Order: sequence, then structure tokens, then C-alpha cells
Amino acid sequence: MAISRILVVGSGGREHALAWRLARDAHAPRLIVTPGNDGMARALERLDVSDTDAAGIVRAARDARVDLVVVGPESALAAGVSDALVEAGTPCFGASRAAARLESSKWFAKEVMREAGVPTARAFACESETEAFAALETLGAPHVVKADGLAAGKGVLVTSDLAEARAFVRDCLGGGRFGAQARVVIEEFLVGEEASIIAICDGERHVLLPPARDHKRAFDGDAGPNTGGMGAVAPPTAVDAEVERITSEQVVTPMLRAMAARGTPYRGALYCGLMLKPVGTAASERVRVVEFNARFGDPETQVMLPLVEGDFAALLASAARGALEPRHIGRATGAAVTIALVDEGYPERALGTGTIEGLDALEGRDGLFVFHAGTRREGDGWRVKGGRAAYVTATGEDAATARERAYAACATLRGAHWRMRSDIGAGPGVPAATQHGMGGQ
Repeated sequence: MAISRILVVGSGGREHALAWRLARDAHAPRLIVTPGNDGMARALERLDVSDTDAAGIVRAARDARVDLVVVGPESALAAGVSDALVEAGTPCFGASRAAARLESSKWFAKEVMREAGVPTARAFACESETEAFAALETLGAPHVVKADGLAAGKGVLVTSDLAEARAFVRDCLGGGRFGAQARVVIEEFLVGEEASIIAICDGERHVLLPPARDHKRAFDGDAGPNTGGMGAVAPPTAVDAEVERITSEQVVTPMLRAMAARGTPYRGALYCGLMLKPVGTAASERVRVVEFNARFGDPETQVMLPLVEGDFAALLASAARGALEPRHIGRATGAAVTIALVDEGYPERALGTGTIEGLDALEGRDGLFVFHAGTRREGDGWRVKGGRAAYVTATGEDAATARERAYAACATLRGAHWRMRSDIGAGPGVPAATQHGMGGQ
């Protein structure tokens, strides 16, 4: 079936990248976004329907006569948007609400991993401060504390300070930070290199997209609090063919079997957040799962989709109908680097006073892409209205070249009260980028 009209649900940089990539398919489908953002609206049709309004999205998809809906954010999945669309007979790529519990409940994910035999860290589910404090003592430092619910990628604390860990537990269970949480998960600290691998799944089969490495800490040198993501590189040097094979065989396949056995087959993008041990480690020990997300990653989507070739819409549509056809896509050679431009107070307290000038001049350059998230058009520039405002992605023949292009582009930007990390994609011996051109620095 020809995919001529596609509705992308969401308003962030991930959804902008999804819509951008789907629009680049050879048959040039018409792209519609809801609710979208000002940056998307310059090239895409935009509707004013909330991404958690399941009934409204069903109506919008029907009225627009779309052939496929792609659901982006976790909040929409948790609200049952995919379920409502499927019930209405509209093809939808996005996990069901039941399957999305792999993200909405860290402990549910741990239980399924245990059933499936998927390698992961030891963990305790704690519903009281007393239980949580005991678990912190049992596992020792560094301490890993996770809010057992949706927290926009920021509900995790990793610290060696026991007092800080206890305070975070109080914030989670007391409802003062991430909403009322019934429990927290206290987890064993894993040592290794992080990586993100996203699998496109049809309930039984899957295909892996190009791997990526996200940088979650707020400041250079992986300092500061966790964020939703400050930038990413694809592919990371730590992910070789063996890691992809192990992830496919020891992680994704058993998870799909376990979810199907539970009566909740997984159709959608399964984000595997991994911790990797170096080459030479036994295959059975090399890959550990840190977390699952039930959707495309952010900012991983912005960095990996420029490396995906072929008919992306046909791939997602085939997964949505339970008949995955991996032949529809391939991987480009080379690499990509994505840099997040954020409010200078992000993630603790976005000020909302930032402005970014020069973004429009970057678009249209070969191998350079701008994806908008928390921006609002203001004159000839952009007002920063959310924590993560926009993303600059560059491609190149290798990661070093892509990184150089991305930072050179960012160095032309002006404005105030925004910032970025200067070391995205930097490896050992690779210096951080200069701070020139960074508003608010």
C-alpha cells in the first residue's frame, strides 16, 4: 500500500526529525504534525490537537485521511493514543499502552527482563523511604535511584553521596519532584560505556536502526544533573557488529517473546539503553540493559535518522501491521553528531528568556540539519520557550568530521541565555569545542 499521508504526533525535536525523515522518502508523502511547533510549521502542515488527546487524534487522522500515524512521545503512548487509533482502524506505529509499561514502570521492565533472561543490573523496588534507604546500603555507592514512572528522561539520579540519594528518594516518594510516585527502583551501578540501540518491532520480528551514544549530563565532562539529552553521536565506537548481534539475540528477541507471552505484543520502537563492556569480554557478559523506552529516543532520533536510507515510511507501516519488511531501509556510510541548544537554566529551572539567532541560516546546507523543539518564532529569530530549544545535526565521512561541522555551525549562532555542551562526541584526546558563539556563556 502506498503511504501518501502521514500524521506525526508530538511537538519535540524527535518528532521534527521523524517528520523530516519521512518526508524525504522517494515517494514524497505529505506530512502532518500535531501539535507540532513553530519550527515544524514552516515546512509541514500543523494541527492543534494535544498529543495526549486520543479521541482528538483519532478524529484528526480520519479527517486528514492519513495512511499512517507515527506516535512520538511517551506521554501519548501512556495516554492510549496508539490503542485508540488501532481500535478506530487507523494504521499506527507506536506501542500500545500495555506494552509501553516497559517505559512507564521501571519495575515492570525489570520483571519482564527477569522472565526473559535479559542481562541487567540487580535492583530493588521500594515503596517506602525505609525500604529505599536499606536498599541503598545493600547495593552501596555509587547509588542509582530511579523514579518508577514517566519523568521526561530526568527521573534518575546517580551519585556517590548517600545523603543526596536519600533526598532524591524523598522527592520521588513525596511527589514533590516528578509527581506522586508509588515507588522508586534502587539499582546496582553498572560500569562500562553507554550506548543506545533502537529496534523497529512488529510483535515478533525486529530490525535495528544505526546505534547512537547519548550525552545526558548537563555540563561538559559529564558533570551536573541528568537531562533529557544534551547531544549524541552515531555510530559510537563502542558498538561493533558483535554488540549489535548480542543486543538482537540476547535482548530484543527474548523481550519480544516475553511480551507476546503476556498477551501484550510489542509493536513500535523499542529503545534499548545499554551499558557495554570492552572488546574481549565474553559475549554473555558484554551487554547489560540499563533501561527500555517504548519509543524513539531523543536526541538519538535526531542523530540516527540522517543515516537511515530507503523507504522509512514503508518500514514503519509494515511493523504496524505485524509484517515487518526490513528490506525497505539500509544504512548510510559515515557518521552524525547532534548538539542540543538549551535554556541556560536547564534542566533544573528553565528561565524562558533565551533567544537564538542564526538558526535559519544553517538550514539547507549540505549535511546540516536543524530540528526544533522548545522554540517560538520571534521576529527574525527564535525565542527559547522550553528546556531543550533546538538541535543542530551534522553528517560527515566520520564522527570527527561530523563533529567539526556541527560545532562550526553552532559557532555562527548568536542570542542570549542559551547554552550547549562543548564536548559532544569527543573521545579520549579530542579537545572540547571552543565556547565561541554560545549564547549565555
